[in-house]
Order: sequence, then structure tokens, then C-alpha cells
Amino acid sequence: MSVPAKAGTLSATEARRLTGGTLSLLAGLAAIGTLSTNIILPSFPSMAAELGVEPRRLGITLSAFFLAFAAGQLVVGPLSDRFGRKRLVIGGLMVFIAGTLLCGMSASLGFLVAGRVVQALGVSAASVLSRAIARDLFEGEALARALSLTMIAMAAAPGFSPLLGSGLDYAFGWRSAFAFVGLGGVLLATCFLFGMGETHHQDRRAAHRVATVARAYASLAAEGRFVLPALAVGLIVGGLSTFFGATPAILIGVMGLSPLQLGLFFAATVFVVFGAGFLAPRLAHRWGAAQVAMAGAALALAGGVILILVSEAPGLASISVAIVIFLLGMGLVNPLGTALALQPFASRAGLASALLGFLQMVCSALGTALAASLPLGPVAALGCLLAVAATLAFASLLGLAARSQRTSNDP
Repeated sequence: MSVPAKAGTLSATEARRLTGGTLSLLAGLAAIGTLSTNIILPSFPSMAAELGVEPRRLGITLSAFFLAFAAGQLVVGPLSDRFGRKRLVIGGLMVFIAGTLLCGMSASLGFLVAGRVVQALGVSAASVLSRAIARDLFEGEALARALSLTMIAMAAAPGFSPLLGSGLDYAFGWRSAFAFVGLGGVLLATCFLFGMGETHHQDRRAAHRVATVARAYASLAAEGRFVLPALAVGLIVGGLSTFFGATPAILIGVMGLSPLQLGLFFAATVFVVFGAGFLAPRLAHRWGAAQVAMAGAALALAGGVILILVSEAPGLASISVAIVIFLLGMGLVNPLGTALALQPFASRAGLASALLGFLQMVCSALGTALAASLPLGPVAALGCLLAVAATLAFASLLGLAARSQRTSNDP
């Protein structure tokens, strides 16, 4: 027997009729965090000059953001399972807007870092709950399609945002980037407040306490159905973050491209992710999500290996081919692995999404740190890290397939 929707909530049937508007809103929630991270990268020289620091010291604004973002997700996920998604999304966006204002008014590096921490704590709610809301509203292939579109948005934001940030910095100065993302936060909060009901119904909510949450995270981390696809996604997304962090040194420092050309390169890569994201659910419908995700991990591995092979004499064409192959694979693994990780955990979607996001941030932090510290050239270092991440992701998905096979063979 179906359960009628509570007041102010959406039933699954209603949600599917609202696919266009719902998916646009989920895409915005998923993208705002990555947009606010990468949009300031072209402004580092002008920011450093005005704040009186060396440009490399501004790297702390990224690491502080990642750490706060990772921690915030672990708190927001279980809170949303207990109190619902809507108030956490709106409250998180309000905190994000306040942090953005702090960043825009910064007169010192310390003040800027504090603003970035506040930004990250707020926007972590939007990112983690975009996945949880998708799980609330969709199942099966519909969930895979929804996540494909939101993952495309998450990948498009870091691709286009450096080019956008460069234009804003040139026209209005570096503070305008914070004004832009702040207005984006206001728009999202307004649309969500008036356009989206509560998606996590009262009868599905869990009364989490601190000890209960800790045990729930430990239980999820020990659950193969979750941790194997989640680890694959975390590794692949970590590889994507490493790509964005390492590519400027390669294309500007090694290949001699200008910052504008770098921005155009990043923007062009978005179309590769678009294509893979649209293909993923269609391929999964024919061959199965786990099998297609494994094929994506194999493609990502091939991209990393090509980078290693050309690292002695890199050229723009060979590097571009390797990156395109990696991004094709990443675009398959990300949405399908996310759907595989969240599908079995409807009542704990917020918790599961939070732990998934935490794994992504940890892998991103490790990848970007290793890319800068490995005793290798920038091309070889990136290739090695992408290859290792893809290999481990493939192994995780292979383990998931083997586990599913054993389960289906059990009497």
C-alpha cells in the first residue's frame, strides 16, 4: 500500500513528474561548491598582491576549504536523516552566503581563510544533500539518470569556473568572484525554498545520537555494498581534483600556454564529461551499472598510463588525448558508482551521501598534495597518480561485482 505524501513533501510519483525543475535544482546544489573553489584560481596573483602575501601561500585557502568541506559533510548527512533535507539545505546556503561575504571583505590572508572555512561548512550541506535528495526521489535507472546530470554539473563547474573567474577578475577585480558565487547561493536558496518540498518523509527519519552516528558510519564503512563503489568514486573524483590542481603547472609551466588558454582548455574538457555523463545511464541500461563503471575505470587507467608514457617528451596533443580518455572513464564511474553506493540505503541516504562525499574530499586532498610532492616531473607525477587511482577503483568495482555474484549464487 502506498503512503500518502505528508504536507510539504513530494511523493516519488510527483517527483518524477517534476524531473526538469528538480534536476536543475539538484545540479545547482551539486555545482555551487566546486564553482566557489575553482573560480578564484585565476585571481591568486591579484589577491596576493592586495593582501601582501606570496601567491603560493594562497594554497591554504584551498586546503582549508577541503578540510572544512569534508568535516561538514559528516555532520550534515546524519542531521538531515533526523530532521529532513530542506532546513539543512536552506541553513547551509545561508552559512555559505555569510562566508562568501567574509571572503569578499577580507583585508588579510587570515580573514580570507576564515571566510573560506565558513563557506565550506555551509556549502557542504548543498553538495551532500543533492545526492541524498536524488536518492529520496528516484530509484534504479531513474536514480542513475538523475545522478548523471548532477555529476555533470559538478564536473562542469570546475571546468568553466577558471575561465569565468579570469573574466570577472579582469573586469571587476578578484572580489567580484565572491559576489558572483554569493548571488548564486541566494538564487539557489530562493529556488529551493519555494520550489522544493521536503523529500525525506517523517516515516523514514532516524533519531541519530552522537554514539549512534559513529556506529552508523562504522557500519557503513564495513558494508561492502557501500564502501566498494564509494571508494571507487572517491578515488576517481580524487583523480579529477588532482588533474585540475596539476594541469596549470603542466600547461603553463611546461607547455607555455597563457592563463586564458588554460581556462579554455579546462572549459573544453567539460564537453567530454558531458558526453560520458549522458552515455552512462544508457550504457548501464544495456550492460549493467557495475560493468560499465569497471569499463570506465579501465579507460581512466589508460589515460594515466598514456601520460606516463609521454612524460619524457610531452606534447599538447598527447597530453590532451590522455586527459580526454581519463575524463571519459571518470564520467562513467562517477554517476554509476554513486548510484551503486546509495541505492541500497534509502533510509540512510544522508548518512551514506555524507560518507561518500568525505571519501571524495580525502582522496582529493591526498591527490593534490602528492602531485606537488612526488619527486617526478609534473606530467609523470599526474600520470602515476591517475593510474594508481584508476587501478584501485577498478579493483573496488571488481570486488563489488564478485560480491554480487556470490550473493546471487547463495541459495
